[in-house]
Amino acid sequence: MQLQLYQVRYFLALARTLNFTRAAEQCNITQPALTKAVQKLEQELGGALVHRERHLTRLTELGKMILPTLEKIFAAAEAVRLQARGYQKKTIAPLKIGLVPSVSAALITELLLELARIIPDLRVDLHEADANGLVAMLLDGEINAALVGDAVELPERIDRWRLFEERYVLALSEKHPMARQTVIPPQDLLEAVFLERVGCDVAGRFKQACFADHPGPKVAHRSTQESHLQ
Repeated sequence: MQLQLYQVRYFLALARTLNFTRAAEQCNITQPALTKAVQKLEQELGGALVHRERHLTRLTELGKMILPTLEKIFAAAEAVRLQARGYQKKTIAPLKIGLVPSVSAALITELLLELARIIPDLRVDLHEADANGLVAMLLDGEINAALVGDAVELPERIDRWRLFEERYVLALSEKHPMARQTVIPPQDLLEAVFLERVGCDVAGRFKQACFADHPGPKVAHRSTQESHLQ
């Protein structure tokens, strides 16, 4: 089956007007041309789509059944056409950036503001995933850039730059015994109870550094969202 968009457009006009003459006028073609296109569509679909009577035109059961689907097909095609036209006219400037859960979008706020000043029609899409997921999205062309930790191995075809370094800090209650310590040795962490951010790419490196010879930290609660842990 091979449907032509112009055939779908002519049929939709006919379905709206239920009049071959008015439908042809809306499509800016002759009535015979519209009739021929609808007939070809009927041949492709294997049945009559309209009942043709002298002064009355109405959809057949097949025509009524496929009408919603053809409307969706035509709407989708129109959306693609408008997006392509906007891209060609540079009215859309999409920038898709991937972030690992441990990296805040606040780090790139000033950069995005500067880009928006230079490119008025900039549209930024942010995607969150773990480091391996972001690398796969880069390779598939789903995102244009990503901020990931340096622990992940990147294929040679991906350009990479070191942007910044961060230090580890402990966030704890003011009433916690460690809050009075100016220095916290790693061995003091062995008995601490942690809240774990699931999917955090630096968590594994933290455990390796502080619990290399230990089963690991005691985890009380886990979540993929930092706000939930807070």
